[in-house]
Amino acid sequence: MRWPLLLSIMAISCVSSFPSAERGFLLRSIEVEGSSRPYSVYVPNEYDGSADFPLILFLHGGGERGSEGLRPTAVGIGSAIRFSPDRWPAIVLFPQTPVGEEWAGEAETVAMAVLDETIAEFRIDSDRVYLTGMSMGGAGTWSIANQHAKRFAAVVAVCGWVVPMAGRPEYARDLRESGYDPERPYGSIAENLRTMPVWIWHGDDDTVVPVEESRQMAAALRDVGAPVRYTELPGGNHNAWDPAYGNRELSEWLFAQRRVDREGR
Repeated sequence: MRWPLLLSIMAISCVSSFPSAERGFLLRSIEVEGSSRPYSVYVPNEYDGSADFPLILFLHGGGERGSEGLRPTAVGIGSAIRFSPDRWPAIVLFPQTPVGEEWAGEAETVAMAVLDETIAEFRIDSDRVYLTGMSMGGAGTWSIANQHAKRFAAVVAVCGWVVPMAGRPEYARDLRESGYDPERPYGSIAENLRTMPVWIWHGDDDTVVPVEESRQMAAALRDVGAPVRYTELPGGNHNAWDPAYGNRELSEWLFAQRRVDREGR
C-alpha cells in the first residue's frame, strides 16, 4: 500500500497535555517496556472536554509501518476524516507498527496501551469504543477483538485475514491465549464475538488478501447468530478501505452501536 504525500498539509502538533485549542491530528508518544512508540490521535473540532466522546482505534496496513507516527493518518479512516470530518465526531487513535512488525505480540500491547492512555486523557464514552483496521490491520482487528471483545462496542474489519495467522507464531500465540482453535480458526473466533456487531468489507477481486477469508469469517459469525454485516465489493481490488470508510452508512451504523446494548446491561 502506498500512502499519499500529505504530511506537508497535515495539522500535526506535538503536545504533552491537551490544551483546549488543540484540534485535528496530534502527534503523541508512549513509553512501553522502556521503548518510546509514536502514535497520532485525532481530536474533532466539537471536542471541548465537556462531554464524553466515542473513541475509534484504527489499525493501519502494511504500507504505513514506520517510526514517525504519521503515516497511519494518511490512509483509510484518516483520509475519510479529512474528506468529511462531520461524519467522524470521535476521538480516533492511530498507533503504528515498526517496519518488519505486524499487529501481533508487542504491537498489539502498544495499541492497547495507547487506548488506555487516551481513555485516561480525554472524556470518552466507555460504551462507544470501536475497533477497525484494514489489510494487515484487518488481521490485527480480528486478533485484538478476539482477545479483548469486552472492550469494544463494535468492530469493522476491512480486507483482513484470519487463517494466515496460524502460520505466524506471534499471531498463533496471541489467538491461543483467547481461545483460538487452529482446527476451527473462523468458528472459534466467531464464538468469542457472537454478541459483537461486526461489519466486514472486502473486494471480490482482491489479489493480496483472498476474499474467502472475509467470506468464511462472515459465514462463521452468521452460524453463531452474531449481528454481522458483510459487504463484498464487485470487481473491487485490495483497496476496500476507501469505499468502506467513505460510506456514510458505515459511520452512522458504527456510532449507533453501544457496548451496554450488546452486553444487555
